[in-house]
Amino acid sequence: MAAAVAATQAGHQVTVFEAARTVGGRARGLEGHLPDGRRVPLDNGQHILIGAYTETLRLMQLVGVDTQAVLQRLPLTLKFPDGAGLQLPRLPVPLDVLAGILRNSGWPLPERLGLLRAALGWKLRGFECQAQLSVADLCRKLGPHVMQELIEPLCVSALNTPAHQASAQVFLRVLRDALFGVAGGSQLLLPRIDLSALFPLAAARWLAQQGASVQTGTRITTLQSGDGRWWLDGEGFDRVLLACPSTEAARLVAGAASALPEPAPLHAWTAQAAALHFEAITTVYAWAAHARLPTPMLALRHDPRHPAQFVFDRGQLDGSTGLLAFVVSASQGERETLQAQVLQQARSQLGLELQPVLTVIEKRATFACTPKLQRPPQAIAPGLLACGDYVEGPYPATLEGAVRAGLAAAQALAR
Repeated sequence: MAAAVAATQAGHQVTVFEAARTVGGRARGLEGHLPDGRRVPLDNGQHILIGAYTETLRLMQLVGVDTQAVLQRLPLTLKFPDGAGLQLPRLPVPLDVLAGILRNSGWPLPERLGLLRAALGWKLRGFECQAQLSVADLCRKLGPHVMQELIEPLCVSALNTPAHQASAQVFLRVLRDALFGVAGGSQLLLPRIDLSALFPLAAARWLAQQGASVQTGTRITTLQSGDGRWWLDGEGFDRVLLACPSTEAARLVAGAASALPEPAPLHAWTAQAAALHFEAITTVYAWAAHARLPTPMLALRHDPRHPAQFVFDRGQLDGSTGLLAFVVSASQGERETLQAQVLQQARSQLGLELQPVLTVIEKRATFACTPKLQRPPQAIAPGLLACGDYVEGPYPATLEGAVRAGLAAAQALAR
């Protein structure tokens, strides 16, 4: 949708083909039912934004979304149910980070000073490091409180990859933009409405007003090249942007390559896309009439038997009183097992007896953001480009990464 909006703005006549019945991909709304039968708005995954998502916020405003009304803005807070963890004050960048670390009496003073020394070193090196380093390698000198209550939660939420496997280079880019970049970049932006309404549906309405076509429930089965154009199921276009999952893009490109006299570049792109590994994200929705958290979001102590890293109080966000959303990043295991483990985690860490509402597993939620990962490039062939959070770029698989990839692909249309 970001690519379609940007291409339309640039004067192109745009057609969007969406295989699903609703736009939004992995960030879309669902309808659920509470144990008493009441309907409740859910999402296919509990997403958040941060203040550093400048392009996402700009596009939301462009298509008519009141970001002040639909997003609850909070200082960066990684607080646990026992009160431990980090909370940044409302101060200018980077004073908020410095004050938040120094005031956190739950961390021993040597650990606080060690984190500040490490952060200064990262900043002096331009937030760059050796490509082969993992986040655990980068942070090996930091203390256990800092690792468990800051680095590991940030890493798994931003990269959806455990710290010992995650790319330190990408992690530093996230830290640079979120903690030391734009004013308010570290602030949490929690959606008050479902994810479909947050941007994609508003973008679809805007596109229709500009004369673009959005065709839902339309899966493209074949991509071919001929007569200087690209053909989607027999319909010709001057340019094609594959704004779909990498597996689907690889399938289409491989089919197009089979009919070309020089298929090697397309085969090379397909191989890179097909080589990506993926991490799952599980969201467990659970309910109790009296359930309420002290804040809209809490971090949780996690281990193999207690897998959720975060819990959100939907009652404080969209008014769904008693409904909590537990997020298991880089999740492993079966639905029933994960759901049972999360409900037990709610008993032991929150003191709540909850009833399950819905458990959503996105098995290919993000690519595994590992060191030295070779991501496929945006350009595939003349007139054929790919966009999505998986293409070559500095960001992990986030909403902002997807949006920026779409904008870059739209800008490249004229080349």
